[in-house]
Amino acid sequence: MNKSIFYKNPKNIAIVMAMFFIVDRIFKYLAINSILPNIHAGQFLKLSFIPNHFISFSLPLSGTPLMIIAGLMITIIVLAIIYLIINKKSETLEVVLLTTILFGAISNYTDRVFYGFVIDYIDLQNFTVFNFADTMICLGAAGIILINFRKKRKNV
Repeated sequence: MNKSIFYKNPKNIAIVMAMFFIVDRIFKYLAINSILPNIHAGQFLKLSFIPNHFISFSLPLSGTPLMIIAGLMITIIVLAIIYLIINKKSETLEVVLLTTILFGAISNYTDRVFYGFVIDYIDLQNFTVFNFADTMICLGAAGIILINFRKKRKNV
């Protein structure tokens, strides 16, 4: 299979992102059931279950307002992906990055619906605790910012 064809097909992109979503869900299942593997990287990193009732970086926003905002953001991302795919105005990378954000957001939203909090399990000692979905969201957002910054510089 030609690599360029694989990455230009939105269905294939969705499959890859779904695989990342599944990995996150597996680790969340292991965390919530207290069966995470005992992985330590010195005093820097370990896997441990920490419920996060707030928004990113533990900013104090939770409950119904957070659920409404998160639901609206997921809807906007879905509509943006559909628009870009239908109108073929998107570079493949933009769709990949938005899909990455979408799957990360859906995973965390699923936690909030079923548990009332997000399941965090990657513990960077003395810094923060997060999950793979958070990483997907941050990397996708950083990529979109970088793409738009480069586009802006080309237009100047």
